[in-house]
Amino acid sequence: MIASKSAEFVNQVVGAIREVVGPGPVALHEPSFDGNEWLYLKECLDSNYVSSVGKFVEQFELLLASYTGAKYAISVVNGTAALQIALKLAGVNSGEEVLLPALTFVATANAVSYLGAIPHFVESEESTLGIDVVKLREYLSGNTEEQSGLCTNKSTKRVIRALVPMHTFGHPSDLEQLLSIARDFNLVLVEDAAESLGSFYQGQHTGTFGLLGTLSFNGNKTITTGGGGAILTNDEALARRAKHLTTTAKIAHKWEFDHDEIGYNYRMPNINAALGCAQMEKLPGKISSKRELFKRYEKEFKLISGASIFEEPSNCQSNYWLQTLLLEDDNLDLRDYVLEASNKEGIMTRPAWKLMSNLSPYRNSPAMSLEGANSLYRRAINLPSSPVLSLGAR
Repeated sequence: MIASKSAEFVNQVVGAIREVVGPGPVALHEPSFDGNEWLYLKECLDSNYVSSVGKFVEQFELLLASYTGAKYAISVVNGTAALQIALKLAGVNSGEEVLLPALTFVATANAVSYLGAIPHFVESEESTLGIDVVKLREYLSGNTEEQSGLCTNKSTKRVIRALVPMHTFGHPSDLEQLLSIARDFNLVLVEDAAESLGSFYQGQHTGTFGLLGTLSFNGNKTITTGGGGAILTNDEALARRAKHLTTTAKIAHKWEFDHDEIGYNYRMPNINAALGCAQMEKLPGKISSKRELFKRYEKEFKLISGASIFEEPSNCQSNYWLQTLLLEDDNLDLRDYVLEASNKEGIMTRPAWKLMSNLSPYRNSPAMSLEGANSLYRRAINLPSSPVLSLGAR
């Protein structure tokens, strides 16, 4: 039985959300198709180019490269495949470790595992919701050593090959310090920017700081291709190899089926890329709407003590993919009450992901102390974040 004071807080929170999103059932994040989607899809159908051949794949990649500032973008079937291939291109081998936040979606850890590598979970902090760079540096200083120019885990004796920051809910991690850590400990930086298309760190787009970066265009992302992802890089050789690997490693020929290594059938179909081209044309407006939605949530929650809307880190411009409410410590035990009450009213809210180190497949993976990540998991609630909600009551 919830106490009356606690019940009042829960009612205030749900009321504030309702004030922003309006009446009726409200999804957590839904796509909007208000541009050239039907036109481009019809062109695909009329031309019969709906699979891996067609003009929209290359056009979508050029649009992504132009928008993010990456020299090359390679579109693939989903964000998980993008990260798997990016890690392979970064030199991650079976039996090696990869550093990634414990507070992330399971795909980040799965992509590491697909290569036979071992996820090594690290701490998160509140100012970015991403990797805690201070604690990570301290941890690596005490728990790793350099052997033959490689970062080695003192405990497991395994090579730690890469560092994978994930830009949580679209908010950029502290990339300057992460790059410094990567340099100092001989790690390859590969960004999981699945959630952060449209987010910038010190004026530079996320996903373009490391050797490679990856994006996702799942149905719940800022733009969608239905399913889809992309690899970003400034390295021409890596870009060529990414395209080769994701198209079954087939050697170009008029008719022969010749493959020079084990490749992957990960190429994005033309019909999905057509959807992406139309969505990219509307991306600036979607980002603007999501930033306006943040302001509306911020205004409402300033009136409530005990919870606050997460604001983009300093020197960053976030896409605000998922608006995030953070409960203060005194209200930790009320998270599930808020989730229950809001969903009961048809307002889809969700907690953050369970920490990867608490999931059955990854309980035996190496991990540093995760008090901050655990605190964020217990305190964070994702609120309805569709761009159309910036217009107010529908």
